[in-house]
Amino acid sequence: MNQHVPQTGFNGGQELSKAPAQFYVPAAASMHERRPRTLKHGDTFGVFDHNGDAIAGPGSPEGIYHRDTRYLSQLQLTLNGERPILLSSAPRDDNATLTCDLANPDLPGPAGEEPLQHDLIHVRRTRFLWNSGAYERVAIRNYDDKRHRLSLEIAFAADFADLFEVRGTKRSKKGTLHQPDLEQDRVLLAYTGCDERERSTLVQFDPAPQALAADHAVYEFELEPHGNFTAFIFIGCDTGPLASPPSRSFFRVLRESRRALHVSSNRATAIGSSSETFNETVHRCVADTYMLITDTPQGPYPYAGIPWFSTIFGRDALITALETLWMDPEIAKGVLRYLAANQAQEFDPVADAEPGKILHEERRGEMAELGEIPFRKYYGSIDSTPLFVMLAGAYLDRTGDLETTRSLWPNIQAALRWIDEHGDRDGDGFVEYGRRNEEGLVNQGWKDSFDSVFHEDGTLAHGPIALAEVQAYAYGALVAGATLARRLGEEELARSLCQQAEDLRARFDEAFFDEALGTYAIALDGQKRRCRVRSSNAGHALLTGLAHPERAEFVIRTLMSKPSFSGWGIRTIPTTEARYNPMSYHNGSIWPHDNALIAAGMNRYGYRREAAQVFSGLVDASNYVDLHRLPELFCGFSRRPAQGPTFYPVACIPQAWAAAAPLYLVQSCLGLGFDPANSTILFDQPVLPPFLDGLTLRRLAIGTGSADVALRRSGEQVVVDVLERTDDVSVIIRA
Repeated sequence: MNQHVPQTGFNGGQELSKAPAQFYVPAAASMHERRPRTLKHGDTFGVFDHNGDAIAGPGSPEGIYHRDTRYLSQLQLTLNGERPILLSSAPRDDNATLTCDLANPDLPGPAGEEPLQHDLIHVRRTRFLWNSGAYERVAIRNYDDKRHRLSLEIAFAADFADLFEVRGTKRSKKGTLHQPDLEQDRVLLAYTGCDERERSTLVQFDPAPQALAADHAVYEFELEPHGNFTAFIFIGCDTGPLASPPSRSFFRVLRESRRALHVSSNRATAIGSSSETFNETVHRCVADTYMLITDTPQGPYPYAGIPWFSTIFGRDALITALETLWMDPEIAKGVLRYLAANQAQEFDPVADAEPGKILHEERRGEMAELGEIPFRKYYGSIDSTPLFVMLAGAYLDRTGDLETTRSLWPNIQAALRWIDEHGDRDGDGFVEYGRRNEEGLVNQGWKDSFDSVFHEDGTLAHGPIALAEVQAYAYGALVAGATLARRLGEEELARSLCQQAEDLRARFDEAFFDEALGTYAIALDGQKRRCRVRSSNAGHALLTGLAHPERAEFVIRTLMSKPSFSGWGIRTIPTTEARYNPMSYHNGSIWPHDNALIAAGMNRYGYRREAAQVFSGLVDASNYVDLHRLPELFCGFSRRPAQGPTFYPVACIPQAWAAAAPLYLVQSCLGLGFDPANSTILFDQPVLPPFLDGLTLRRLAIGTGSADVALRRSGEQVVVDVLERTDDVSVIIRA
């Protein structure tokens, strides 16, 4: 992901003036400390505390957001003027709903009456999002043997802050908040932005409260012993009132939302294992991945992460689709089609766009519409374009879907031309970046913080910069492009792309491999000097086969050495390097997706047991995380006995490519591959990580058929049993 931290940058090798860090995500409060509860559907997401409240304040991301704007900044429930005590709070296993169980604190009684002791009144809040709205049921039950008079107050507000404002960006001017429009059971809050667009939040109650103002609603009621009271709330973002009362809409829409979620997630291969803790982790990974998916006209598209990146990102979605390709190819198809539809057609320096380039980020808030941030449709990533071609090739290998491939072929060709004509800025055969817009990102690989590319003495590298992993993706794109061209009957182009790939492989080895480092350098700077820094970037050369086989052992040995492998995972930068900081965003932290891609590369070169070691570290880390969710990243401190990992304060959670990382690691360790032309599923020298004795895959699809497969440990070997399959599916095990 990215922090959006422009500091100093280079354009075509020329240094730009220092730019303010206007897109920085401030660490005023730790996300891990808050452990927020999140929900998402489509372009709407919510961030709440454990009570189910949203309380805005410095550093707080809480609220309900729609299309990069916070439509509800305050939502707080009190009982007789006091905040209830938390009993428990958790989303459903499939993320369909959030349920918060609360109880009354000690409350003073009315004059002349005894106080109400704690834990006699139970409050259950059940909430879900659907089609730009939040639906909530508040159910209150009296467990005392006495009647009690209660007052339920729900405070609310809408600041209509742009998401980048919530992240800390200061604005010189704002639009106009309108006077609230009140009716008996609803309040309409509205705002007209400087972009002249009106945004509105509807807060609707059922039954109508006894008192309703512009910022709160109050219910007064008496509960007999074991009596109940229920209120329903609907919060709509740019919607009208519900056609039927919220009390009736709640259950109907809840059934509809659960049904839709079940249909989409049921496409995926089901994973079960001998480890209950791993089952919890992998089930949460699948649930988070599908919660983050938004249906677009082109198909399902995983948004990057909550709260800061719940929108279209090219790189993140391409990698997430690659990680989940084995279990649900429809995600890859949707990502490819969406990015093809939004591929750059012309030059636009403000957006860092060039013909054939693939989208980096798309924003829809007021600041993006006004150009206050450059991310309305922003193309400033160096790797999205080769990753697009890589995924297209992998998708065809997985599915045999030539029809979709033919429809994407013009876009694939345009992306390959971009790699040749614009990606290689100085004609040296490497793909480099340098921003064309002073407001854009300084570093445009996945490690895009301002200080992520440097020399061995710690000085920052001047661009244009050629990153090691980007050359690996370019190589992967050329190889994939050659395969696609051959399948589509363009033999001459296929031969040309193969030759380009081999030339790149030879140049890369000569320019990037450093005998003294024992691995590939992180990058070449604008003067073609090696940035002699060990990094996880080098591991990506294994992913696509760019690394010569004789180099693989050296690269893996470096990655798995103590300075690099913390015990939880591979650090972005090992402890030996000048800018190592275990608490940094990219210079010593551990990213699950980075580890999963490296492990896939280890698998490619036959290092299954090292891949299993990476797998074990990440799963062990997930056992210490709330809900078994892997965060975007965590700190790179060394593993200590009987202690969990150290968390990064503003890491997004859930994050799509982190959620999908264990799913990709399953494929890597099992050596799982597909031959759609022959309806064949292949397990090539499968290995089970130490924490698993058995693994079951159900609905493992190939073509129109599928198989259920069980793998179990037998001494040093893994035995594969086919439990069930359709007649046309074959399963091959290579020992």
